Amino acid sequence: MSGHHHHQTPRANYADYNRMFAIGVGLNLAYVVLESGVGLAINSLALLADAGHNLSDVFSLLLAWAAAWLATRAPTRRRSYGFRRATLLASLFSALLLLMTMGAIGWEALERIRAPSPVDGNIMMLVAALGVVINTATALLFLRDRKRDLNIRGAFLHMAADAAISMGVVVAGGLILLSGWLWLDPAISLLVVLVIVIATWSLLKESVALLLDMVPAKVDAAEVEAWLRSAPGVEGLHDLHIWSVSTTDVVLTVHLVMPRATNNDQFLRELRDQLFKRFDIGHTTVQIEQKHSEHPCQHSVCC
Repeated sequence: MSGHHHHQTPRANYADYNRMFAIGVGLNLAYVVLESGVGLAINSLALLADAGHNLSDVFSLLLAWAAAWLATRAPTRRRSYGFRRATLLASLFSALLLLMTMGAIGWEALERIRAPSPVDGNIMMLVAALGVVINTATALLFLRDRKRDLNIRGAFLHMAADAAISMGVVVAGGLILLSGWLWLDPAISLLVVLVIVIATWSLLKESVALLLDMVPAKVDAAEVEAWLRSAPGVEGLHDLHIWSVSTTDVVLTVHLVMPRATNNDQFLRELRDQLFKRFDIGHTTVQIEQKHSEHPCQHSVCC
């Protein structure tokens, strides 16, 4: 006997998501135009580096926005999970785009360290200070849902890092004015690259892991298995699989050996409710067997 249940994980209102992404994209796109124009005018690589990063953030926000919209599309017979996996692809593409952008900026910064160019520290500080305000405001839009959704967490981390980096550019401008050390401009650019690569690496690793159907980082598979084995009447289990179909939805399937099982419906209801409450696993499929199967699932990878 088997039981199947889809427990819809509470989600943010997608009207709120649309508003958040629209404001974030609009603010950052306007700032990119301003920052890149000023960076070219005063020959500041630090401002251009930050503008390049903000532009990649605009694309990342657009990707996350599109994926969030696709995730709301209803499932079909052919696409039984709908388009929720698009959120995982968006996270991966966002991380890759950011790493490529930072590689190009890092290379140019190394060239500028060998041959520093003069910059206007006052203008550099003014534009970067505006970036602190804009990026902080954008990060706050995603603060509430950052722990629940990988896409939202990525957006929040990008914006929070931008705010910190823009503050670093403000400091660099002040130091250039005080010391005249032109090499500080490309040096800050390298620091920008290092901070962003470090912040992006975890996003890249988690996106790849989820796309490869690995157990989500927020779920302890050993703890889930131990809890299932301790359930009343369970004498064994096999074919336990835990994976994600989106940045928010976790799925579990398992075969439970219960020789004396009687009221399966009540047991399954309690099981799925506890899996959701304890482990945030919202979609469960459980097969109950009277004895250990002599023919376990083909291609089984977890017994």
